[in-house]
Amino acid sequence: MANKSKTSTLSVYLYIPNILGYIRIFMNCVAFAQCFSSKKLFSVLYFLSFVCDGLDGWLARKFNQVSTFGAVLDMVTDRISTACLLVILSQLYRPFWFFLSLLALDIASHWLQMYSTFLSGKASHKDVKESTNWLFKAYYGNRIFMAYCCVACEVLYIILFLLAEHQTENVLDVLVNASKHGGILQVPVYLALFGWGIKQAINVIQMKTAADVCVLYDINRKERP
Repeated sequence: MANKSKTSTLSVYLYIPNILGYIRIFMNCVAFAQCFSSKKLFSVLYFLSFVCDGLDGWLARKFNQVSTFGAVLDMVTDRISTACLLVILSQLYRPFWFFLSLLALDIASHWLQMYSTFLSGKASHKDVKESTNWLFKAYYGNRIFMAYCCVACEVLYIILFLLAEHQTENVLDVLVNASKHGGILQVPVYLALFGWGIKQAINVIQMKTAADVCVLYDINRKERP
């Protein structure tokens, strides 16, 4: 029985989407190790890792290898990679607290959402059918819309990283210049900014909704006889 359990555990670790998850971690490690010596290499590896984020979900459904471990691995990889990039951007632009605030919002929002999902007994943090907020439901209910917002957010951060030249630059000034005089960057910057704005709004909504679930759980627990 013990050998069977060990074999089953190993098989989950070796699911195709989970192996892709390990590759994503490796790519991110190489990317951040080279971020200051080769901006282009960093951007390519970081973006490829992000693209694999959508691919591993598709593979999990295709091969019937959906797992809780895979979902957690996926989210942890996403959050850590984005957090690392935001920390780097906070050192390249002013005001530095802007990027650190985004980092805090991202982590708090997703952590609260995961914990509230656990309290609600739901199988996935993307199950928001009971939410009364239309934007929140649209985000998790439409894969294309969610993908656009996520891609736009990461693309904006990559663009900012590539445009960074001096540590005293103001992030707003750089974005304004890129949108007005960026040439080929104009359209990507506008599209990325719009999607980024929606993503931040979703993070705020998600944090408040998840906090409400936690509070209601405490109230219901106290009212039990």
